[in-house]
Order: sequence, then structure tokens, then C-alpha cells
Amino acid sequence: MLIAATGADGRSLIALTDAAPDLRDVRQAVDAVLTELLAAKRRSAAPALRELIDTLHGFLFAGGKRVRPVMCICGWYAAGGRGDPEPVVRVAASLELFHTFALIHDDVMDNSDLRRGRSTVHRSLADLHRSRGGPGNADQFGRNAAVLLGDLALALSDELLHTSLTPDQLRAALPVIDTMRTEVVFGQYLDLLGVGRPIGDLAHALELIRFKTAKYTVERPLHLGGALAGCATAVANACTAYALPIGEAFQLRDDLLGAFGDPAATGKPAIDDFREGKCTVLMALAGARADPVQLRLLHALVGRPDLTEEQADAVRVVLEATGARLTVERMIARRCRRALSALDRAAFPQSATAALRQLAFALSARTS
Repeated sequence: MLIAATGADGRSLIALTDAAPDLRDVRQAVDAVLTELLAAKRRSAAPALRELIDTLHGFLFAGGKRVRPVMCICGWYAAGGRGDPEPVVRVAASLELFHTFALIHDDVMDNSDLRRGRSTVHRSLADLHRSRGGPGNADQFGRNAAVLLGDLALALSDELLHTSLTPDQLRAALPVIDTMRTEVVFGQYLDLLGVGRPIGDLAHALELIRFKTAKYTVERPLHLGGALAGCATAVANACTAYALPIGEAFQLRDDLLGAFGDPAATGKPAIDDFREGKCTVLMALAGARADPVQLRLLHALVGRPDLTEEQADAVRVVLEATGARLTVERMIARRCRRALSALDRAAFPQSATAALRQLAFALSARTS
């Protein structure tokens, strides 16, 4: 099993025993790689560009669960990975940079104000431009600069990936990376298609969570770690059998938190999904079950950018009264059971099974 990995300067990045891998250890390892990479880029950057790298650093270290990196390393475990673990840790870190790219662009597309309890990147860059008396429209500058910063995160993700692997490892990894990136773009497009028509389209909402979250967050990171260990088709299939239901449970929980969560815990308002008219399973179920009065209320309020907290509470009442919230809770529980059953059938090493079992409960029952 994974014992230790070190960075270029000899510092320990990760130290795991034969016990189940701990998310805190994986996060520490990934964060060490990211810190080292950004520090090197900052040292070589012109002074005017350091604020961009500092903004990226601030976003990366403002929080985040590092779910994709830990799934990547668990995939390596599941496939019986042996040898030097450092390339796997670095590839796992590259996934966090790719996720950063996706989140920054997603916040620009959604015109969001908060992420992880802080101003979104485009808002903070706009405020920076405004504070120093920069010319032109500060909000437009913030949006444009955030797109570039997202692109930088993507470029650094590629750089980390291509400089961490041997040619053979790269040949194994790239098909998984390419598939993952294509799927997440498809998921984002499905998300766009659903905005403004969130009421009652359950089939679209289910397809959306499969592409945007289940595959991207769990399945492909597991496959990537497995590919680096040379996993057999049976192992990849077992990863999928676990990944898709738990990935869907993760997103369904996110939908519930987006409607009923505590902003102090989630780091974002529990009103944004309503204002944006997001097509969620929760909202689709409510729309399908609502009586005429409830349906009129949903159509009148969901998707209003000026929605008030009082109006949001009225929407929540409908989500409760139609049984949509309870049904989503039951869907989460069923998917969690299905994932755990897949683990019972999988021929993974015991430590990998234990870690994935722990993650199934953590992702499906989280409060942030």
C-alpha cells in the first residue's frame, strides 16, 4: 500500500499505512503539490501577474472537499496500485486544478456572488480593479479576468498531468481524462438547457446529474487512478457500479442543501438555485406533484432573479408539501445502498473497500 510520497524538495507529501486512506492525508498531499506548483509560478511571474496567481491560490485554499483527488487515489488502491505513489498524487492534484477551472467558469455563467463562503473569483477581481481605480467597467473586467484565471487553472492542470507521468502512464491516463472533460462539458450544457424550465422535467434533471456530477466527480477519477495502476476491465466496471449511484447521491444531497442548507455551512446562499431556475430533481418532482395552486406559485417564483427570502420560503413549503424533499432523501438512501452493495461484490483490496465505504456515507449524508 501507499507509504509515502515526496515533493521535488524532499518534503513529505503523503504518509499512509495499510489502513484505509484518510481524506485528510490525501488533501494534505494534494495541497502540498498545489502549493509547490503555484509558488514556482509566482516566482517566475512578472509583478503584474502575481495577483492572478494569488487569486488562484486564494480560491484553491478557501475550502473544497478534494473529492476528485481522493477518488483518484482510491481508484489506484482499488486496482492494487504498487510502486512510487508520487505520480498518482500529482495527477490527483491536477484534477483539483481542472475542477477549479470548471467552478470559476460556472460562477461566471451563473453570475454567482458567493463560493465557499467568499466572494466568487469574478466578484473579487472586480472589487480589486475597482479599489485601485482601474479604467472601464469593473464588473466586466472581473468577468473577463475570471475567464482567463479559469483558463490558467486548466493550463496548469495539463502541465501537472503531462510532467508527472511516464509515456506509458500518460497513454493510459489520457483517454480517461479526455472522456471526463467531454462529459463535464456535456453536463454543463445540459445545465444551461434546463435553466428557465425547471418545473417537472425529471428525465432531464436525472440525465444532468449523471453527466455533470456522477461521472465527473466519482466515476472518472476512480477510473483515472485505476488506469495508473493498470487496472483490469472488471475493476473498472466495479468502480462504475459504485461510482454512479454514489455520485448521483452526492448531487441529490447538493440539491437539498441548495434549497434547505445552512449558508454558514455550505458557503453559498440557499436561494441561488431558486433564483437561477436550476433544473434539479427536487424541483422537477415538486412540479410533477404540485396541485394547480402550488404549480402557479412555482412558475411565478422559481427563476426570478429578485426572489426574496420570504418568497423562497414559500417555494420550500411546496417542496415539503408535495413530498419532493422526502422523495429525494429516499433516492439518496437507495443510491447509497446500491453503491455499498457494489462494494460488497467488488474484488478490491480491503483498504480500498473500507475507504470507499466511508466516502459513500460522507458524500451522501454531508451538511456542507
